[in-house]
Amino acid sequence: MSTEANAWEESGPASSWISRCAGTMSFLLTCWKVNLAAAMEYRMSFFLMAGMMFINNFMWLFFWSLFFGRFQVVNGWELNDVMMLWAVTAGGFGWSNMLFGNFTRIAPIVSSGQLDVYLSQPKPVLLHVLASRMSLTAVGDFVFGLVVYALAGNHSLTGLLLFLLGLLISGTLFIGVITLAGCLAFFIGNADGLAQQMFNSFVALSSYPSDIFKGMAKTLLFTLIPAGMISYIPIGLLRGIEYDFAWKAAAATLVFGMAAMLAFKLGLKRYASGNAITLRG
Repeated sequence: MSTEANAWEESGPASSWISRCAGTMSFLLTCWKVNLAAAMEYRMSFFLMAGMMFINNFMWLFFWSLFFGRFQVVNGWELNDVMMLWAVTAGGFGWSNMLFGNFTRIAPIVSSGQLDVYLSQPKPVLLHVLASRMSLTAVGDFVFGLVVYALAGNHSLTGLLLFLLGLLISGTLFIGVITLAGCLAFFIGNADGLAQQMFNSFVALSSYPSDIFKGMAKTLLFTLIPAGMISYIPIGLLRGIEYDFAWKAAAATLVFGMAAMLAFKLGLKRYASGNAITLRG
C-alpha cells in the first residue's frame, strides 16, 4: 500500500504538470483560432495589408540588390546573405506577431488600464495578453520570409532545420526584448514613446548586416539591444554553423525571455497596488 502511495506521489506532480501544459496549449490554440476568425471577417483588408507588407519587404531587397550589383562583397557579406538576413528577420517577426501580437503593445495596455480585463481571467496573465491579438501585416512578413528562403536558402534538411532555428531565435528575441521594454510602463508610468522607440530601433538594427557596425556600436548590438543576435544569423548559423555564436544566441534569447517574464511579474504587483489606491481615492 505504501509502495502504491509513493508511486502516486511521484507521478502526481508530473501528471499535474502535463495537465497544465495541455490546458495552456488548448488555451493558446483557442486564442489563435479566435484571432484568425476575427481577421477573416474582413478578408479583403486582411489580404491587402499582408500583401502590402510583402511588397514593402521585397522593395527593400530590390534596393539591396542594386547596392550589391555595384559592390559584390561588403565585409564578407554577399547579396544572398542579406536575402537570408531579411528572411530570418521578417519571418521571425512575422510568426511572433501572428501568434503573440500584443508584445508590441504592452506599454499602452498597462498605461491605459486595459490590463484589468486580463487580470479577471483565470489564465496566465502575460501569456493571455500576448496571445490575444494577431497582427494582419505580420502574415505578409512571415510569408515573405518563407518565399525568400525558397529562393535563396539551403534546401537540404540541415539547411531547413537551421533556418527554422533562426526563425525561432529571431521571433523569440523580438517578443522578449520588446515585452521587456513595454514593462517599463509599470515602473515609470507612460512609457509608450520609449517602448515604441526601442521597437523601431530593434527592428531597424536587426535588418542590417551586423558587420557594418564597429566598436561600441557593435558591442551594444550584441548586448543591450541584441539585434546583432538576429542580424548575424545568416553568417553565424546559416552559412556555416558557428557553435560559439549559436549557444550565445540561444542564451541571449533565454535571458531576455526570462527577464521579460520577471519584469512583468514584478510590475504586475505595482499595477495591482496602483489600482487599489485609485479605488480608495
